[in-house]
Amino acid sequence: MRQHLGEILHELARQKESKIVEGHLMPDHIHMCISIPPKYSVSGVVGYIKGKSAITSARNFGGRQWNFTGESFWARGYFVSTVGLDEAMVRAYIRHQEAEDERYDQMKLGV
Repeated sequence: MRQHLGEILHELARQKESKIVEGHLMPDHIHMCISIPPKYSVSGVVGYIKGKSAITSARNFGGRQWNFTGESFWARGYFVSTVGLDEAMVRAYIRHQEAEDERYDQMKLGV
């Protein structure tokens, strides 16, 4: 499902003339750095990607081991920040976040 969802997200971004320049799917959330042209609003592109990916995923995986519908696939909100000079740092954060989360979880178990 992870690979399939990644392909869907990239295609949906392309449909809005946007590009996912960095992304990482976590078990319960996604980190993405998306390049969006100025003619589109961030909320419009993110809403489009979330909505269409939920529908597509429900169609492809509904009735299988995953039991979800398009309405409950994503949480309602999202976090957005603009990047400029810090783009390399943001992309590195996205790339390494899963390992950092695992390291943090291991530290909590040791306490």
